[in-house]
Amino acid sequence: MGTDPNAGPGAEPETDGDAPGGTDAGEQTLTETADATGGTLTDTYVAALQHDLVDIEPGTTLVGVVRQPTSWFHAAVDENRSALGPPSTLLEDAKAAAEDLKMAGMCDEGAHNASWEQVDFEDGYREHLETDSEAEEALADLEGRLQDGESIALVCFENTGKKRCHRTVLRAVLEARRA
Repeated sequence: MGTDPNAGPGAEPETDGDAPGGTDAGEQTLTETADATGGTLTDTYVAALQHDLVDIEPGTTLVGVVRQPTSWFHAAVDENRSALGPPSTLLEDAKAAAEDLKMAGMCDEGAHNASWEQVDFEDGYREHLETDSEAEEALADLEGRLQDGESIALVCFENTGKKRCHRTVLRAVLEARRA
């Protein structure tokens, strides 16, 4: 896992799928849900947008959900909601666990995914969404925008065909709130 050399300390990693030529041109990660009363909710990863690997409906707002976005990430999305990124301590714990697993011989993707279990990432992230006032405010805002008919695509770094990502948890939370 490399990091963007222009990113500041603690920036989220650039994954293999984010590097030019690092994605499979036939690979597309986009999932979509809609309800009868609002806009659609989709999610994808930034490299899919940058390399035209995904078709986003015109008019869809690209909402980054990254704690510390890079300048090139900002250029790929319409807005970023940092409060919806995982807490820095959770990210650091997962990265440390993944590094330990890689040192023990596990591949990058396997180490990333296994680290989620080791640090109980999903539960930690859900707790963040439930207890952080800025995250709750951002969730309520997105929920209201969806109810008003806006179509939104959640965007982060990870290709969920290979690695687990908090945006799929976030999407499930938003879908449950809309139900």
